[in-house]
Amino acid sequence: MPRTLILGGAGFIGYHIGLRLAGEGHDLTIVDDLSRGRQDDELASLCARPNVTFVEADLTRPDALPSVAREWDGVYMLAAVVGVRNVEKDPARVVRTNTLSLMHLLDWLTPAAGVLFFASTSETYAGGVTAGTVPVPTPEDVALSVEDIRAPRFAYAASKILGEAAVIHTARARKLAAVIGRFHNVYGPRMGADHVVPELSLRALRRENPFRLYGADQRRAFCHVTDTVEAILRLTASEAAWGQIVHIGNDSEETLIGDLASLVLREADFAPVIERVPAPAGSVARRCPDIGLLRRLTGFVPKVSIEAGVRDTFAWYRQWHERRGGRR
Repeated sequence: MPRTLILGGAGFIGYHIGLRLAGEGHDLTIVDDLSRGRQDDELASLCARPNVTFVEADLTRPDALPSVAREWDGVYMLAAVVGVRNVEKDPARVVRTNTLSLMHLLDWLTPAAGVLFFASTSETYAGGVTAGTVPVPTPEDVALSVEDIRAPRFAYAASKILGEAAVIHTARARKLAAVIGRFHNVYGPRMGADHVVPELSLRALRRENPFRLYGADQRRAFCHVTDTVEAILRLTASEAAWGQIVHIGNDSEETLIGDLASLVLREADFAPVIERVPAPAGSVARRCPDIGLLRRLTGFVPKVSIEAGVRDTFAWYRQWHERRGGRR
């Protein structure tokens, strides 16, 4: 039975990886401090399985993991503070949490831990895309740049750039197997309320009218969490990917935010007056990954269309909204 450790396993992507691996029979340990991950019925159901163990721990503490075994087939580092609101409200917390959690993990890891997967982000490119020095669709080998160090949203990207460097160089120096995945607009059920698909869904369910739509002309290439998990697991299983930075996303379709809103409103059976307003400051006009490297390494092909993904995600948020009595 494979032994797997997921750090940040109560969060969005971490939970979905855990659900998949637990179903495949892995001996699974989930570590989370529950500061952002959800302690809900879905997590409780996952942790109730006989092959799943949950450990509540603050990964910013250097003594968070000594009681956890060190021999694994795979370690997935998903623990981080993410989300525009969190970054703008407390950027110092973002840098502190994301950096300390990873550094303590790297100090604790040994080659017996198997393959390390580190979750990074397309936000690492935001400065270059805005400045026009980075092409879209974006390959992994472009130069990362800082357009404005004072930009509040850069705190998150900076923490992930530092994390990538720490993983790459530590893995090489200590002969650890590791792969870095840069996520591009992953969405799906149970991702919280502060990302564009759930935010649009919840506002539609609340019947907001007029319906304010930010950055309707911006484009994003969305990747459903089911496809994301498949890509992650293929990367960690491919020795050719170890030591590399690889995009995880969907380059087969780009979606206007205005069209995304139309899909959500159709699922909600709601036709409000649309009030178009500018996109939030620091939000890039277009984001789409080049996933050619992911395809070459793993044969990965995205399967979930934006229509099917929005339908699936909206249905989950409708149930969540109803369980909460119509509140956010």
